[in-house]
Amino acid sequence: MNPTTTNETIVEEITIRGSADRIFEAIANSQQRLKWWGAKGTYESNEMESDLRAGGKWIMKGVARGNAFTCHGEYTRIARPRLLEFTWNPSWQGEATESLVRFDLDEKDGLTTVRVTHSGLTPAAREVHKGWPQVLGWLKAYLE
Repeated sequence: MNPTTTNETIVEEITIRGSADRIFEAIANSQQRLKWWGAKGTYESNEMESDLRAGGKWIMKGVARGNAFTCHGEYTRIARPRLLEFTWNPSWQGEATESLVRFDLDEKDGLTTVRVTHSGLTPAAREVHKGWPQVLGWLKAYLE
């Protein structure tokens, strides 16, 4: 993974063995996302609803270190299997503003590079969102 943090944006990248189609489905399908997004005892997603279309809403609920959380947003761009972009509004951020999460997938020779770009973050929100390497690790473990 190659982290980059500049101003209001965090960029993380990982290479996963598998097709962009399969990886896109794991990211975009709400039932699949529940299977990999989290770790028992620390961050557990237990409910997700999703209307996967531009303008469609999504919401994920769970428990993180004993505290209930929700995160919700709206899909802004979908270009299966190369791009998924959505707004991000987590309950644990208090006074933070809405930000944007973008997954770019680039497949070559049976390997897919997954890049997540989280933009529009305040300085305080950037501190809280250092978990993207862990999220990408969960995704890789689920798929490989």
